[in-house]
Amino acid sequence: MVKIAYASVDSFIGNVNKFILNPLIVLLFAIAFVVFLYGIVMFLVNQENEQKRTDGKKHMIWGLVGLTIMFCVWALINLLVSTFKLEQDVTPDSSTVGGTVHLQDFPVQSPYVPP
Repeated sequence: MVKIAYASVDSFIGNVNKFILNPLIVLLFAIAFVVFLYGIVMFLVNQENEQKRTDGKKHMIWGLVGLTIMFCVWALINLLVSTFKLEQDVTPDSSTVGGTVHLQDFPVQSPYVPP
């Protein structure tokens, strides 16, 4: 028997989602939250400077706008996924964790010999 290793498209997409998209989304949420907090600090620290208070307000507003848009898109995607039952378990099984790869057995076919 010859053992053949392959990766399905679902597992590739699952890995891209798990290792690239999800951390990127968390990073964007964190950036929007930091912008919001920066606006609060600017607003509170600069009580006597109206221009800096206005800048602080703008940062707070844009931070909240960013958080709101990202949360709404996240909620819409989750609603669509759960409505149309698009969820698939693409996590690797526990037997392959730790560097072990299990290969499927395929029968060896003899090479073609012309008559």
